[in-house]
Amino acid sequence: MEPTEEPQLTHVPSFAIRESHNIEFLRSISLKQESSNTSENPSFDPPRLSTPTPITAFSLTDSQPSTPSLHPPKTSLSALTAYKCILSVLKKDGQVLSIAASNGIAYTGSESNVIRIWKLPEFTEYGQLKSKAKTVVALQVSNDRVFAAYGDCKIRVWSRRTWEGITKHVKLATIPKMGGYVRSYISGKDKMMKHMAPISSLAINLSDDIIYSASLDKTVKVWRISDLKCIETIQAHSAPINAIALGEDGVLYTASDDATVKVWRRNFCRGDRPHALTVTLQSKYSPVKTLSLSSEGAVLYGGCTDGYIHYWTRSWFSGQLQYGGPLRGHTHAVMCLTSFANLVVSGSADSTSRVWIRQQDGEHTCIAVLEGHRGPIRSLAAFQGKVSDESDQDECTVCTGSMDGVLKVWRVRCTKSTNSKRISPDYFELNPCLNPT
Repeated sequence: MEPTEEPQLTHVPSFAIRESHNIEFLRSISLKQESSNTSENPSFDPPRLSTPTPITAFSLTDSQPSTPSLHPPKTSLSALTAYKCILSVLKKDGQVLSIAASNGIAYTGSESNVIRIWKLPEFTEYGQLKSKAKTVVALQVSNDRVFAAYGDCKIRVWSRRTWEGITKHVKLATIPKMGGYVRSYISGKDKMMKHMAPISSLAINLSDDIIYSASLDKTVKVWRISDLKCIETIQAHSAPINAIALGEDGVLYTASDDATVKVWRRNFCRGDRPHALTVTLQSKYSPVKTLSLSSEGAVLYGGCTDGYIHYWTRSWFSGQLQYGGPLRGHTHAVMCLTSFANLVVSGSADSTSRVWIRQQDGEHTCIAVLEGHRGPIRSLAAFQGKVSDESDQDECTVCTGSMDGVLKVWRVRCTKSTNSKRISPDYFELNPCLNPT
């Protein structure tokens, strides 16, 4: 398969992994200037360009992004929020690029050839996965399998096995398989060939025996897990694809530097190319770097280079996605997102993470700003739980990986009582940052 032409928008940076390209990182970036009058969202006012801070894809300069200002609360919250950094780890692995967690185990990938394994909830390291390839750009865990995408445009698969209380990981395969890759290259076909540019994101559909890989080569490849064959190549976007998300109903969402999010449905009756484009969502002229779906699939979030998190809600009547608005707060590109229950956690190039709560009326409020990293936050994971069965405090754990090479673990608590100002000796009250959309 011949690589497609590079997009015309060469000035727009992509935080997915590129090969030793210097990047001009802008505080806020927009592909176009939106008109001041829009019928869809009259109050939308994208930020202006500011002085760029040059960084490279794998190296961090001494200069640091500015800390976002906290707006005073406009309304009082019914919950008191507190947070604490419970762990801060610096390894000699370089930038932390990917995090995934499942069944009490977390995995972190970096610039090195090592995937570190952590035991939850205490976050103690107890193992490593090593390969000859370096730069683990994406991780996904499903049941007892770990899928890792590397900078060499290949995916490696491990199986997690427990024997007599001891958990071990066994390497199963590399996608694409070398034999199939050579045969396809000789025959001139692309169905078994690897991506022509680095992989940026992975998604797994176990019920259909499928793994999706998105790449900077503007395509999404569909791999059959049972035999590791590529069964479809989706020519998805006109610019590099930065992220993909998969709904429980099998709907695929792709986000790109072309400032769109596309929605794809699979039709098993269409033969070789069953994935069909159903709708294209515009992100207000800003490249989309990351995606996340709410737990029930009713809200789709897209983090953009303008520092906003744009979101779309699914209509209960028509089932169609409708633009809900932007979540304002970050001052630099939003590089990673995750959501669960009614919470959304975002990580940004402004070196902060934010915790947002979705109210019953659909409005969003920023309830916590996690500060401490000295570089852009490239990856994160979050888990929900209660302090105890009798407690009225909800607690979640947030794990953030940064381009400063540091892995941090945070505990965030909310209590329904507003009488007490101090929750515990180790937890400190946050002045919530309220940015109603």
